[in-house]
Amino acid sequence: MDTPTPTTGRLTDLSAGELTAAYASGALDPVEALDASLALIAEADDALHAVYDAFPDAARTQAEAAGRRWRAGEPLGALDGVPVTLKENQQVVGRPTPWGSAATTPVPATENSPVVDRLLDAGAVVLARTVMPELGMLSSGMSSLHPTARNPWNLEWSPGGSSAGAGAAAAAGYAPVNLGSDIGGSVRLPASWCGVAGFKPTFGRIAVDPPYFGRTIGPMGRHVADLARAMSVLTGPDYRDPYSLPPLPADWDALDLDVRGLVVGLVLDVGDGAPVDAEVAQIVRDAADLFAAAGATVVPVEPYLERGTIDLIDLFWRIGHWNDYQAMDPERRELLLPFIAEWCRGGQGIDGELAVRSADAQLAVARATLAATRHLDLVLSPVSPGPAFSADWAMPSNDVTDPMSHIGFCVTYNMSGQPAASVNGGFTAAGSPVGVQVAAQRYADPLALAAAAFLEAARPAAASRPWPRPWATTD
Repeated sequence: MDTPTPTTGRLTDLSAGELTAAYASGALDPVEALDASLALIAEADDALHAVYDAFPDAARTQAEAAGRRWRAGEPLGALDGVPVTLKENQQVVGRPTPWGSAATTPVPATENSPVVDRLLDAGAVVLARTVMPELGMLSSGMSSLHPTARNPWNLEWSPGGSSAGAGAAAAAGYAPVNLGSDIGGSVRLPASWCGVAGFKPTFGRIAVDPPYFGRTIGPMGRHVADLARAMSVLTGPDYRDPYSLPPLPADWDALDLDVRGLVVGLVLDVGDGAPVDAEVAQIVRDAADLFAAAGATVVPVEPYLERGTIDLIDLFWRIGHWNDYQAMDPERRELLLPFIAEWCRGGQGIDGELAVRSADAQLAVARATLAATRHLDLVLSPVSPGPAFSADWAMPSNDVTDPMSHIGFCVTYNMSGQPAASVNGGFTAAGSPVGVQVAAQRYADPLALAAAAFLEAARPAAASRPWPRPWATTD
């Protein structure tokens, strides 16, 4: 594809870097970029249902202030004036945080989440919050609170989840940077199925409120370079997150990588979960071949999880949500999606011994993953075992007794804390994007992003199709 410019393409096709370069030259004002994003959302979101909560007035004030800074030659940084979106579970002062569910009690937040404050301090233009599925525990766009989110590549497909709206917004071009959250693949899975880039940083790299073991905030967008820009302003500690890490001195924009001499693991089976679709496996092998052709040593990684481990982690999550389910007002509880209500009930009556085993499974996965990858610089794998699935399914399996069999390649890095990115590696015969996961050692976030950028640049031309616009042909 030709690189769009302020004069030859849609403004919403511009990357964050292209936008800020245009601001610096005076060719474009942040208000123009905002207006283009708002117009696109107005045009597309009746089809995609990606936005939950829009902030047009506040965003305009932010864009006008950014324009004044750019004209004065005093921008705040890499995202000054750049449109961004937040996920629905990221608190915005004065607004409720419903977690994709009509069953939650709408209580206005008393303060912003740490990432919102960091974005505002960096001059970003916060457009909206994007939708998430019920309580964030579905890999789809299904919710009792808002219409089902759809995949821009095919409106009959799910965008994935739980950062469903963020994935759809990124593919549609609502904003160059779209923040999601990830506890078992919720950034990388929608990135894979929506054909965009997504990054789950090292656990603690971005402060999270409320904190939870394995949960991270991560950026999604059309370009790896935009994810790196986002990381440059989002990282650092916060008192609300006891797991948050000290600042990482890094040149996040230094994405050129010579892979010669790197040892790259290839994982096509972690030992648990659903088997990998043949088309998905081939796209991942092709990605590994690109690293090998550039001088990396690619080595196979044998399965390292015990079968049943993912079910134990699923049980741990169910137990916690069963406790929340019981605490809900009975009338509001009836508003839950039936799939999630049944899933919550799976945590009922679990004895202490099994509950502790389910909690210990998280540490077992962390230790097994770190041991299996300890001698590797990078690890390549699928993001999901299969391609995009029906928008009307809650999960790829659509089976509440086997809901998490698709997260095996992702949840390993949530538990181990390692950084991992998804980059589109190609398309199935049916046209579904397929993400290739690129992981690195803990704390090596810049290397993970640089490797993702290498794959983005080296992948075949067939993996870079024009961005979809299905709403333009729908009534």
